[in-house]
Amino acid sequence: MRVKTLTLTLVPDRKVRTNASKLRGFFATRFNEYTLLHQHNCDKVIYMYPLVQYKILNGIPLVFGINEGVEVLQEIFNKYEKIELGESTYEIQEKKISFKEQEFGLSDKFHTYSFETPWFALNQENFTDKYQRMNPEEQKELLRRTLVGNILSMSKSLGYTVPSQIKCEPDLQPGVGSMKGVKIATFKGKFMVNFLIPDYFGLGKSVSRGFGTVKRCSL
Repeated sequence: MRVKTLTLTLVPDRKVRTNASKLRGFFATRFNEYTLLHQHNCDKVIYMYPLVQYKILNGIPLVFGINEGVEVLQEIFNKYEKIELGESTYEIQEKKISFKEQEFGLSDKFHTYSFETPWFALNQENFTDKYQRMNPEEQKELLRRTLVGNILSMSKSLGYTVPSQIKCEPDLQPGVGSMKGVKIATFKGKFMVNFLIPDYFGLGKSVSRGFGTVKRCSL
């Protein structure tokens, strides 16, 4: 299937040192009427793959829209000239916009992707009670199954039925991240999979807050 994507890069007057949660908070507060910007409806969380995702890559804020999320980002494009992230205000010197229609789904070839931001794959309990007690082969298998599960869940939310088996080969290393002031277990590295994923799609937990951003590696 084909998906619409919009990558909005906000070039600030200086590098942003905070995390993507605050970027999400700015848009959610400023444009609260747009449900897709914050995934809440009447104070209830909407459990679906986020169609608007927030990332900070090398100090540059990036907002990524998918399908209906594209339309929302187009509607608010001219409605702000600065962003307020916590105690800091950043003037937007330029807004770069890239609109594409891209292939998404099972492929007859393997493609290699890197995590540009940490992958939040396992909750603390699973990391401590399962992952850390496994041998390396078991750890790799757990991450493989988790990645496949993430892709299946993302596909279901986007209305795509995966017609055959997803095959995945992870090459990942554990690390430590932070969300809402709490330490979390994360992973960085690369993986191969017989699936086409457009750049900047997020995999795993809390992708709207910038975790698990993937980018296809050059051949």
